Amino acid sequence: MRTESFDLSGDGRVTLKAYLREPKPEMPIWEKRPAVVVCPGGGYGMCSQREGDPIALSYLAAGFHVFLLTYSLGEKAAFPQPLVDLSQAMALIRSHAAEWGVISDQIAVCGFSAGGHLTASLGVHWNRPEIQSLAGVTGEENRPNALILGYPVITTSWMDHDGCVPRLAGERDEAETRDLLNCQRHVGKHTPPAFLFHTYEDNCVPVEDSLVFAAALAACDIPFELHIFEKGVHGLALGTSQTSNGWGGHDEPDFAKWMDLSIRWLWNRFGQPALEPKTGDFPRCRPYQG
Repeated sequence: MRTESFDLSGDGRVTLKAYLREPKPEMPIWEKRPAVVVCPGGGYGMCSQREGDPIALSYLAAGFHVFLLTYSLGEKAAFPQPLVDLSQAMALIRSHAAEWGVISDQIAVCGFSAGGHLTASLGVHWNRPEIQSLAGVTGEENRPNALILGYPVITTSWMDHDGCVPRLAGERDEAETRDLLNCQRHVGKHTPPAFLFHTYEDNCVPVEDSLVFAAALAACDIPFELHIFEKGVHGLALGTSQTSNGWGGHDEPDFAKWMDLSIRWLWNRFGQPALEPKTGDFPRCRPYQG
């Protein structure tokens, strides 16, 4: 494995960290691999460390190239800047696909909470002319091939609790921005398949956010997989002690199954390289001489 870091904003504010699985002569079928782009949550005010490296390394261990995005935050997070950041990251990955061994039409984006909102926004707005113009893309360079949404913000219900909408609107018309921020309203045939997971007990982003997005996908006949776990507070990340922040309740064995489930879902969507079965007789080289 090797890592590389890219400064997308020129001032260190927006960065993309690449975790690349290098090809090995003994494993020629893995010369190229799918990729997962990870967008941590944090209310568009910070990027959670618990939803960064631990998530990236889990997908890396499962055989994917992984990219970790730190997008525009705080006062720089007014719509659509984070979405432009993610679009530029997608375009960068595809422009280096041959060099990095990335299968360019097998790039999933995985986001949590507000990062889930950013991920869902890309899924519904990637082809919006304004986004493509600001990101400098002209075709499908920024199109995700799959979405993984962890306890995602989908509607503005969470944002209304802390005055986030005016900050994300910036100088734009607030009513127009509010409509664009409600991802479920913009699902269409252009939206890729999605894997969603949430908890019934989520005390920050209501479970209904995942349900309404799933319903919108179903209405457009877009495949999805949805897992609602009963137990667990918001922001569980992996759901194991590895990503506990010390608050308690962050070791949820049932919820922790989401990672393996999402990996299996991705491989089912993207497929794995065909393995050539060995045939013939394989006699023992050194039978025991007692």
